[in-house]
Amino acid sequence: MKLSAACRTAGFLALVAALLSPALPAQTTPSPLHLVPMPREVRQTGSIAAPQGVRILPASEVNDQFAASDFAQTMAQRGIPAIIGIAGDASFTVELLRAKSPAAQQRMQAAHVTFDLTMQDEGYAVITTGNAVTVIGASPEGIFYGLQTLKQMITGGSLLTYLHGAVIRDWPAMRYRGIDDDLSRGPMPTLEFQKHQIQVFAAYKINLYSPYMENTFAYTSSPLAAPPGGGLTPSDVATLVAFAKPYHITIVPEQEAFGHLHHLLNWEQYVPLSETPHGHVLAPGQPGSIQLITQWFTQLAQQFPGPFLHIGADETVSLGYGQTQSDVQQRGLGPVYLDFMQKVNTALTPLHRKLLFWGDIAMKDPTLIAALPPEMKQNMIAVGWEYNPQPKGFAKYLTPFTQAGMETWVAPGVNNWRRVYPNYGMALANIQGFTRDGQALGSTGQLNTVWNDDGEGLFNSDWYGVLFGAAAAWQPGESSIPQFQSSYGAVFHGDPTGNIDEAQRELILAHALLKEQAKVGDGSNGLFWMDPWSKDGMVYADKIRPYAHELRLHAERAITLIIQARAAAEYTGIPLRETDAIDALELGARRMDFIGMKFQFADEITTGYARALAEQSDKSKKEALGNELSEIGGVNGRMQDLRDGYSLLGDMYQQAWLRSNRPYWMHNVTAMYNLKTQLWI
Repeated sequence: MKLSAACRTAGFLALVAALLSPALPAQTTPSPLHLVPMPREVRQTGSIAAPQGVRILPASEVNDQFAASDFAQTMAQRGIPAIIGIAGDASFTVELLRAKSPAAQQRMQAAHVTFDLTMQDEGYAVITTGNAVTVIGASPEGIFYGLQTLKQMITGGSLLTYLHGAVIRDWPAMRYRGIDDDLSRGPMPTLEFQKHQIQVFAAYKINLYSPYMENTFAYTSSPLAAPPGGGLTPSDVATLVAFAKPYHITIVPEQEAFGHLHHLLNWEQYVPLSETPHGHVLAPGQPGSIQLITQWFTQLAQQFPGPFLHIGADETVSLGYGQTQSDVQQRGLGPVYLDFMQKVNTALTPLHRKLLFWGDIAMKDPTLIAALPPEMKQNMIAVGWEYNPQPKGFAKYLTPFTQAGMETWVAPGVNNWRRVYPNYGMALANIQGFTRDGQALGSTGQLNTVWNDDGEGLFNSDWYGVLFGAAAAWQPGESSIPQFQSSYGAVFHGDPTGNIDEAQRELILAHALLKEQAKVGDGSNGLFWMDPWSKDGMVYADKIRPYAHELRLHAERAITLIIQARAAAEYTGIPLRETDAIDALELGARRMDFIGMKFQFADEITTGYARALAEQSDKSKKEALGNELSEIGGVNGRMQDLRDGYSLLGDMYQQAWLRSNRPYWMHNVTAMYNLKTQLWI
């Protein structure tokens, strides 16, 4: 039970403080700073207790007032007193200064800090001296990002607040640091959750949000495209764009403009534009295809201010199998594809936007890329994508474009698709390597990706990969995975125990066990739903059986660590943050445990039934026979356990879904939980 401040004795305070930070009222020897992204240059100075919170001096620049307000609001949410102004008591004071001001120059000189040209756009300095903090930037972005770092330098809450002092110089390695968020394979976030996403993205210095849309924008020219309750409306977009602006986030719409259009092309009126009837790909030879694309992107350009539009154009797998078959046979797939891309570029040139496109198809024809018209090379940005670690590096996904003189971005992924929980062992290595190689090859942006291929993904499961992507894009070179893994829980969740970090590692180990030892891929939704007595189920059971025990121990260790982190927070009275993400982590761990349990219990049912069958004619074993059958199908028998497992997890899943998503599409997943519950009944 949470204790009130009045009930805490001095001894209790000392014990709690020891869990959080050195419990000394004056400046102390610095403990390791947990920061995401880790700044380029950090010189720690010491920690001070700050029970009276923080005062922020009024910003002299109008553009910095929002940053100050956002900082104060975050402190208040953590239970840390925060005031903007010169009146009132506070443990330390924060001053915001522009780099060219005399006061900033004086502070930097005293701290031996320089502010050079590379820092002008988004760089910042944070200088702590005793109980005074100065945040210095040359731009509104610099001031804002400096305050985001300062947020992380303040830990605890209420009477147990600490400022961990440091002198910091920092600026980004990549100009564009973004998230590509799949809004077309099931989950459609609520407007409130999208606002929350924007706030969190900005807190970790992400500056671009790209909602991925196949049929989920309510176009006035294509009223059939967006499903009822499952699309972004012009009003939604206007709200999001206005909300994102002071957070220095540009929203870049991604509308697939070639492939991935089945939900539109299955409408009968669009059949003439489909490469194959009710297919996935627009037919390049149809004039109506360019007309449709032009209508869409004209509206998107009006709704989304900013320098970019994303036209997708990946995985056009059925191109050449329908209306363009003869053209592809005569000229080849590459020329037909790139000719259409050139027509799209020409049609959208009047919108005066740079066009992002996925690079997977075009990279296969480097000679054709080199021969593209100069205006197309200048106006289009190739986004290379690859979602697995590559021991030999990622250069091949970029060099066909860089050698042709085109701008490139990199697109790693959080490996959340078709998983009971994202496989972060794969994701972190992928994000680290691709972003590192992209920086070396001159890529100007990173677009980290979230995909919901089977519609079961929960964005609250994805924050671990999203934040590491933010760190990798901001930091130069190869971002440290161990450093991130030891900082995530403290920074994102306010967990000083390290238990949340360890829980994430346990699920990484669980995935690795299934992938590397059992050789069944990893903790996939397919395994979770699989009937263990089906033909496929029996094949997979043979592979999983030797590892089910160890798999469950990893998952249950994760659940235990989560419970312990919650208990520690309850004990200290300092709540954990981003608890919906912790709930999603627990749900992932429970689903992973259930995979192992299901295959174990299927074996136990089979073995018990075989014994019962052998004993059925022996009257002396009548009681034992009854017990065997009860263990299988009676009260608290294995079948009830499996029924209960699916039922409980279904309830937890539905609650998690509705915390971030609209009801649209949810029934497609909850129906699976109901179906599997009924199977075991």
